Order: sequence, then structure tokens, then C-alpha cells
Amino acid sequence: MWHEALEKESLPKEAVSLVEETSHETVVSFMQLTDVLDCLIPRGGPSLIRAMREHARVPYVLDGDGNCHVYVDDEADVAMAVAIVKNAKTSRPGVCNAAETLLVHANIAPALLGELDGELSEVELRGDERTRALVPRAREASEEDYEREFLDLVLAVRVVDSLDDAIAHVARYGTGHSEAIVTENFEHAETWVRRVDAAAVLVNASTRFIDGGELGLGGEVGISTQKLHARGPMGLKELTCLKWVVRGEGQIR
Repeated sequence: MWHEALEKESLPKEAVSLVEETSHETVVSFMQLTDVLDCLIPRGGPSLIRAMREHARVPYVLDGDGNCHVYVDDEADVAMAVAIVKNAKTSRPGVCNAAETLLVHANIAPALLGELDGELSEVELRGDERTRALVPRAREASEEDYEREFLDLVLAVRVVDSLDDAIAHVARYGTGHSEAIVTENFEHAETWVRRVDAAAVLVNASTRFIDGGELGLGGEVGISTQKLHARGPMGLKELTCLKWVVRGEGQIR
């Protein structure tokens, strides 16, 4: 398919090659081909990422884990928040831009969690003590639950006392992928945008929008949580580099 597409556009089909040998030894050898490869983008589980960090000599960009958060502020529209949380968790729970943890301001928690309990009836909720007091069916959340990328219909929930507490939680447990706030307070939204360290931050929108196609980048090879050289969805532009050409008429410096 790749070769047909390249030939259709009058490009050399050899520009794309499929490596069918996928043994651990072959993968490790690829990581060390500095005279052939400029960059590696690993797509796989934790064992592959560990191997990259231990063995790679070729520069690489990690397609990061997506422990994404939605924080519902005390000045949020409850109906909007319910719609955003439901979409972020349930539309495609097995992808990296799905929400994995819900943070709720204590002042809005009774109204919000009461609505969400019914809307997320198919989702297993794991919460702290205050969450479980409002949603009796929720299981007790462990420390590991707030660190996990579930990739399933499971959602960790925590009730927080302030915007600062929500930001601190994201800083501790987040993976730098996509972090959303739901609020009608402009200053709270701007504080979130400035202080949350992630490839993407969202205001009043689902984390599911962090996707190459949705952001106008076309197809993507992954979403980088690194800061060099690419961050966020990696489309064709992010896979290229610059070559500077200087044309002169004898100028010297």
C-alpha cells in the first residue's frame, strides 16, 4: 500500500521499508544504527520504552503515555462538564487522549458527581473518601490508580479544595500529555493554561481533541510528551527538519 501510494505521487517507493524481523535482538540493533537512522519513534509498551532508554544511540522521540486529567472547577457549567467528562472517558477509552482521572472542586462535587453517576453507569469509578461519600458505588482508589493509564472504562476520581490542588495533582501524577479544565472563570482558565506543564492544555473541551487530524495536522505517528524536538501530535511537518540555503554575490563577514 505504501509503495503504491509513493509511486502514484512519483516518489521512490524505497522511501518506505517494512522490517519484518521483530525479535528483541533486531530491535536493539536498530537502536544503535547511528550511521543509517536519524530518529526513532517507538510505538509499544513499557518494555520497548525501557529498551530504548537502555540501549538507544539513535535519537528518539517517545509517544508518551496518556494519563490525562479533566478538572471541573467550582465555577464550571455542570451540564457542560458532564458532557465533556463523558466524551473524554467513554468515546474511545482505549486511546492515549482518553481521560483517566477526574478532579472535582469540592464546592461543585455534589451536583457534578450526582449527574455523572448516572451518565457513567458503564464506567467503574475509583475515588477518594469524599468521592465515595457522594457516589457509594465507587471503589476506593489506590495511589497506583492515580498514576495509571487504564485504557478501559475505568476512571479515577478525586475531590480537591482548590485550583492549586488540582494543578499540584496533575504535576505529581500527569504524564505531560493532555490536561483539561472546565470553568466559566477566565482567570482560572488562564492560570491552568500557564501553569500546567503538558503537551496540550484544554479549556472547556474534551481531551479527545488532541489528535493530529482534529488539530489540522493530518495523520500523526504519535503524540510526543517530550520537549525536543517535537511536542504534541507529530504530523508530517514535525517529522522534517530545516536545511538553510544562503545565496550570495560574494558577501563576506
